Amino acid sequence: MTPSHSSYSENGPVPLVEFQQVTKAYGRGAAEVKALRGLNVRIHEKEFVAVMGPSGSGKSTCMNILGCLDIPTTGSYLFGGIPVGTLSRDQRAILRRHYLGFVFQGYNLLGRTSAMENVELPLLYRRTPASRRHSLAREALRTVGLEGFEHHTPAELSGGQQQRVAIARAIVAQPALLLADEPTGNLDTEKSHEIMDMLRSFNSGLGITIIMVTHEPDMAAYAGRVIRFKDGQVDSDNRNGGKA
Repeated sequence: MTPSHSSYSENGPVPLVEFQQVTKAYGRGAAEVKALRGLNVRIHEKEFVAVMGPSGSGKSTCMNILGCLDIPTTGSYLFGGIPVGTLSRDQRAILRRHYLGFVFQGYNLLGRTSAMENVELPLLYRRTPASRRHSLAREALRTVGLEGFEHHTPAELSGGQQQRVAIARAIVAQPALLLADEPTGNLDTEKSHEIMDMLRSFNSGLGITIIMVTHEPDMAAYAGRVIRFKDGQVDSDNRNGGKA
């Protein structure tokens, strides 16, 4: 399995991710809940997309499928032109490990390990040699402005610094796609804008495709495209040029 992010079809560049009539249902019979209802979305390489919508609109379900943590009930999810539904569980794990990065609202750092060790985790899963792993982790921490904090544990860092560690962990393996779920939800306004400036620089400078769920219009303004969900479908899909 080797997705090709820059491949072309007769209709132009192949989207990095594509949903084709994706539905997702939980439960059965009278208890069935449809989280996604025939979702069609195309996102190309190097886009920065904000996903918005009310609670229950399908945002989290969409992100779980994008992250290969869940699969559609019907329809297809394609990554680099490859139907993810045809992959085995092990192949989906490889896709996550080698092509995806994740940033969460709650940071999800290991509490008893250092910033350096937290950032190294994706490289451990890839079986990267120790010397190379240490070098890449230090560089990732430097990139997010945490040089000198390598040996601090999460308890010794502020919320903004913890989120920077989480972002360093997400980018250390140079993913094709970064999935950010409310990345500024636990931060004050100043720190939120710092994190968004950082994400935008990774998108424009490193070419990392970013899909970010947010409920904050100020944060969505940093993206070049805003998709709004409603009742498991796309309610609107607009280009906004990104925040100056």
